[in-house]
Amino acid sequence: MSNTPKIISQDDQILILDKPSGWITNEADTTTDQPVIQTWLKKNHESSIINHQSLRSGIVHRLDKETSGILIVAKTKKAFENLQQQFKDRKISKTYTALVHGQVEPKEGTIEAPVGRLPWRRDRFGVLPGGREATTGYKVREYYKDYTLLELKPKTGRTHQIRIHLKHLGHPVVADTFYAGRKTARADRLWCPRLFLHASGISFTHPETGKEISFKSKLPADLLQVLTNLKKV
Repeated sequence: MSNTPKIISQDDQILILDKPSGWITNEADTTTDQPVIQTWLKKNHESSIINHQSLRSGIVHRLDKETSGILIVAKTKKAFENLQQQFKDRKISKTYTALVHGQVEPKEGTIEAPVGRLPWRRDRFGVLPGGREATTGYKVREYYKDYTLLELKPKTGRTHQIRIHLKHLGHPVVADTFYAGRKTARADRLWCPRLFLHASGISFTHPETGKEISFKSKLPADLLQVLTNLKKV
């Protein structure tokens, strides 16, 4: 399990974190002894809403446990509500980096497929006819033998959206135990330690100044190592 969260930037309204893989975003009864961002924030940071459970200590959005990368934390109720509204209005632009199975063609495209909770498996989500509309833009960054490195921009924020959309496309994310299939994921984990998905960029309007701001996060060492062992095409 990797190290503690890193602060990318902060002021009196917001805190931008780099979340390591293996950390759960929000506290829950099921988290037991696993590392949780919300708990870490309460121990290491002061803000007017840090102990407000209803405001999730300022955590505006979440990343899956194995996904690393950028997380926005609000320090005031006003900033929290402003950022939540920006997410709702789809004014926040997020960029992800993923390594997927196969050669993705064409090099650029948009995946549009409704996403919902699977009636027969409540902890999983999938492309469902009656699901909520979901859109993900993608661009090929690099081709490797049997794999493609993608840059992804989700336009909507459904649970597991990127992972579901890539599976739907026939190019599941490497080491995805939920959506790549058990056998594939097990084989992947022999050479890739975890889900190859990283929240690499975010742009939004600062809740106080109204200025457009952007933050980036480089691929962590564990994922960079995976790429160095692959053969470029």
